[in-house]
Amino acid sequence: MYKVRLYQYSVALGLCLAVTGCKAPAAETNTNALSAAVPQDFGTLKSQDTTNTATLQWKEFFKDQNLNELIDTALKNNQELNMTLQEIEIAKNDIRVRKGLLLPTAGIRAGAGVEKVGRYTSQGAGDATTEIKPGVETPDPLGDFTIAAYANWEVDIWKKLRNSKKAAVNRYLATVEGKNFVITNLIAEIADSYYELLALDTQLDIVKQTITLQSNALEIVKVQKQAARATELGVKKFEAEVLTSKSLEFAILQQIKENENKINFLLGRYPQEIKRTHNDFLAMLPAAVNSGIPSQLLMNRPDVKQAELELVAAKLDVKVARAEFYPSLDISAAVGVQAFKPSYLLTMPESLLYSLAGELVAPLINRNAIKAEFSSANARQLQALYNYDKTILNAYLEVSTQLSKIENLQKGYDLKSKQVEALNTSIDVSNDLFKSARVDYFEVLMTQRDALEAKLELVDTKKEQLNAAVHVYRDLGGGWK
Repeated sequence: MYKVRLYQYSVALGLCLAVTGCKAPAAETNTNALSAAVPQDFGTLKSQDTTNTATLQWKEFFKDQNLNELIDTALKNNQELNMTLQEIEIAKNDIRVRKGLLLPTAGIRAGAGVEKVGRYTSQGAGDATTEIKPGVETPDPLGDFTIAAYANWEVDIWKKLRNSKKAAVNRYLATVEGKNFVITNLIAEIADSYYELLALDTQLDIVKQTITLQSNALEIVKVQKQAARATELGVKKFEAEVLTSKSLEFAILQQIKENENKINFLLGRYPQEIKRTHNDFLAMLPAAVNSGIPSQLLMNRPDVKQAELELVAAKLDVKVARAEFYPSLDISAAVGVQAFKPSYLLTMPESLLYSLAGELVAPLINRNAIKAEFSSANARQLQALYNYDKTILNAYLEVSTQLSKIENLQKGYDLKSKQVEALNTSIDVSNDLFKSARVDYFEVLMTQRDALEAKLELVDTKKEQLNAAVHVYRDLGGGWK
């Protein structure tokens, strides 16, 4: 009677403890209320035209065949991109792992052993008086041979395993978007370097033309010195100016070499000459861009989509952590044969073994560790939310900045072109006046120096114009499709 009551009390106590263990804290993070919606326009163009350059493939956006060949090579050989592809493979395998946890685990077990127990124990005394069959006692020591199949299965009552698999799927999709983001930036970086290479080629030509012009002026001042119309000071000043321009020529050559090596690195190959267009660089026009509307960034920008998927995965992680507070149901089963001699293994039904058990386990003592993991999951979810907001804000500001830059660069380029045109005219005028000794050599030097600086700046402005169009294409989310 007492044993029955004790058993009943034990069951009741166990149920109470299980219910206590099932209590999980309420969610600490509300991610349903995201940041404010993005503005209706980019602040520079008050247009609701949804035509978006990001929908163009990069082969359609870039018209230079040499540049397209470089990009195509990079997409095959770039090491960073190939490393990102391996991250996708890792994430894909993680899905397989999570999916496997939903299914029972099964295996075959075979074993052999021997056991010798003391005669003056309950088991030893029992074995000494037990007969396998009349006249045959239990052998001592006792062997143990087993061949059995077994299975274990955790029943996913609270969707813990399914949510874990869903989180892995979202992280896999996030790595795919991460790969797309790498592609977008890789294409933009190659285009930037390519246009910079074209700009350096043009600047090198300008410097060489300037050296020729300065050398001609040097010969004139030498003749004037012989005619006592100029001094040694003027000769040395012109010589110094020629040497300065020649040193600038070698500096540009070094920059060209460094830029070629940078492109080769992005292409995953050893140094070689970069095939490029040698047309009039200043006559090149930036690609036309249509920014669309800001809300399209949510669909086109890979980094925004990646942050969104990571946020979804973080939400699922919270559900998984919450499920740790609830009891888990494990079912195990086994079937096979077992005997103390191998010859008895096929003796049925005496050697047959089987088992079936269900186990309900609820956390009681170690709840603090589970609470800590749940709090960490909530913190990671909040962190993912902030990252999502930051990514959207950064995307909007990048596009807004580049659109404004395109507009201002065009105005600056127009003014700089007029400045170069005026200085080219002033060079011809100053040379004519210098030949007739109507102006000092110093005015000729300053005019040539100002013209050189203005021409180099004009080339830089053209390069920035071309790169700004590339950056808008990148910031809108173009290039990966």
